[in-house]
Amino acid sequence: MGESLLLITIVTLVILTIRRGKPVILDNPVIIERAGQYHITLAPQLNRAQNFIEQIVKQCAPSITQQSEITTQFFEVTDPKVFAQGENFYLLAITVRGGVLYFQAINPQPLLHDADSHLKTVREFSEAVMAHHPLKGLSDEHAVKVLYDATQAVANQLQIAVKIIPQ
Repeated sequence: MGESLLLITIVTLVILTIRRGKPVILDNPVIIERAGQYHITLAPQLNRAQNFIEQIVKQCAPSITQQSEITTQFFEVTDPKVFAQGENFYLLAITVRGGVLYFQAINPQPLLHDADSHLKTVREFSEAVMAHHPLKGLSDEHAVKVLYDATQAVANQLQIAVKIIPQ
């Protein structure tokens, strides 16, 4: 009797240890907001991109002021830890409104027509999220440079490939 109980306990512990080692991938969108700092919208299955985004915030937040406003910048991110519905990359839009960083990560859609593009996909998603936060002035070019530099620095640290999607 004692051996059976010990065997069941060991098997249960092994199963629990193995299950905890797998990353959790969410099938629902995730919204993370730190009031006055940043707002992140992650499409389904992209919750593991949160670490990369929060590292960008740490890099560039000290240089972003309450008056900072920038137009949305678009990126194609290849992260070996994040797989977006069978693709080896995901699309990321970053903007600043009133000193708050806004991030939107989305899965790439299949390009069915010549007029389709990844820029169109991520722009439409970003515009839907940012509809209530219009640009109130001119884009701060210094803030854009800070954002690009922070994104590249964090990508290099985490061994992630980031490609700017030209507008």
